[in-house]
Amino acid sequence: MNPLDINKLPTFRQAGRGYLRAPCPMPSTPASMPRTTNRVAALFGVRYPIVQAGMIWCAGWRLASAVSNAGGLGVIGSGSMYPEVLREHIRKCKAATDRPFAVNVPMLYPNIEEHMAILIEEGVRIVFTSAGNPATWTGRLKERGITVVHVVSSVKFARKAEEAGVDAVVAEGFEAGGHNGREETTTLVLIPLVRDAVELPLIAAGGIGDGRAILAAMALGAEGVQVGSRFVCAEESSAHPAFKKAVTETTEGSTVLTLKELAPVRLIKNGFYAQVQEAYQRGASVDELKSVLGRARAKRGMFEGDLEEGELEIGQVSAGIRDIKPAAAILERLLSEYQEAAERVRVDGRYHIGDRAATSGLG
Repeated sequence: MNPLDINKLPTFRQAGRGYLRAPCPMPSTPASMPRTTNRVAALFGVRYPIVQAGMIWCAGWRLASAVSNAGGLGVIGSGSMYPEVLREHIRKCKAATDRPFAVNVPMLYPNIEEHMAILIEEGVRIVFTSAGNPATWTGRLKERGITVVHVVSSVKFARKAEEAGVDAVVAEGFEAGGHNGREETTTLVLIPLVRDAVELPLIAAGGIGDGRAILAAMALGAEGVQVGSRFVCAEESSAHPAFKKAVTETTEGSTVLTLKELAPVRLIKNGFYAQVQEAYQRGASVDELKSVLGRARAKRGMFEGDLEEGELEIGQVSAGIRDIKPAAAILERLLSEYQEAAERVRVDGRYHIGDRAATSGLG
């Protein structure tokens, strides 16, 4: 086994539930795509089990098609799109790539019926759902041959997603940017717990911004990763240039999880966050917090570039992002960093325990 192949990580075995026990069949893919034993890559028909998160105001057709063309799975973020805007992005993405791509649909979105109808009409083959009950739409989508992935923040919701019949889950730790689970479980803790709880292909998310984090997630039991914040700073991201620049200037502690009474969200501390803090200090009610939040705060900050009054959603990993690059270059760097980290753990005695080299999982 090539110790540096991201698609050929070992099969972990245990008495209980969870880990991959046998490779699943590879769906039809272009002739250039190699067969793989990685269940996430196989499920999506992509070269690498790396998913670009479907982020609002950042993940349009340009970013999704660029990631898919580079071998990952690009995802259009529909949560910030009106129905006909979504249709336009899907059509443009299909024109820009012949590789698989997906659409993320927050299930609390008010136009979800129209969104789902458009996904079906336009022949989208992979749908990520989030922020809602997966049982509501999974059956209807799967009846039409659509692969369904649900984003979860806890073991409880991972089990519910499996019971609903989804094809895979994204387990997202609260390091992630944007809206988060109320449990505040970190990725390091969440991934092993979910891995032991469900049989489904597992994609790790939250705090994954370089190849070292990918290797760590795989070691914890994930079979793929979802990367959000790093792709905010892709050239093809539809985020405002001022927001991208602000992300590259964050440091450790620049982000915070707040507004838990409404929907927990991780964002960069700015003037808007200061208003939220003032509201908390005077004992603001939920209605008052809603008034402070107002409407279109995320659009104002992330898409229009108002760095003081806008809501700047980004993950903790932004502290390690220092440049803006094409999506393909970001993906290539993730892969090379992963390979370097895997080799370092395999051969460097500092990462061995006693006389046991860390080769069983990599070689």
